[in-house]
Amino acid sequence: MVLLKTAVSAAALTLLMATGALVTTTAPASARVVCSSYGDCWHTDHRYKYGRDVGARSYNDDWYFHQRWNDDNQRHYRESNDGRGYYKSGVWVTF
Repeated sequence: MVLLKTAVSAAALTLLMATGALVTTTAPASARVVCSSYGDCWHTDHRYKYGRDVGARSYNDDWYFHQRWNDDNQRHYRESNDGRGYYKSGVWVTF
């Protein structure tokens, strides 16, 4: 009986430690939508520092779904790009 109690306690402690390790190594999602002062918006998984001339504003990823994206809107959603940069009047500018 003592052996079974010790085995169950050891298994519970191992499970607790494994769960703690998993929780501490899981990074939160960092998806963002960034819009420049030029009216271009795009999706990114990284936080970059943009120059003041870009006028970039960063929003939570779900902000996209609450916007109206049509020809009358001043903002235009662009495809996400790999690498560091921003959109300026529909053209991707790297930095």
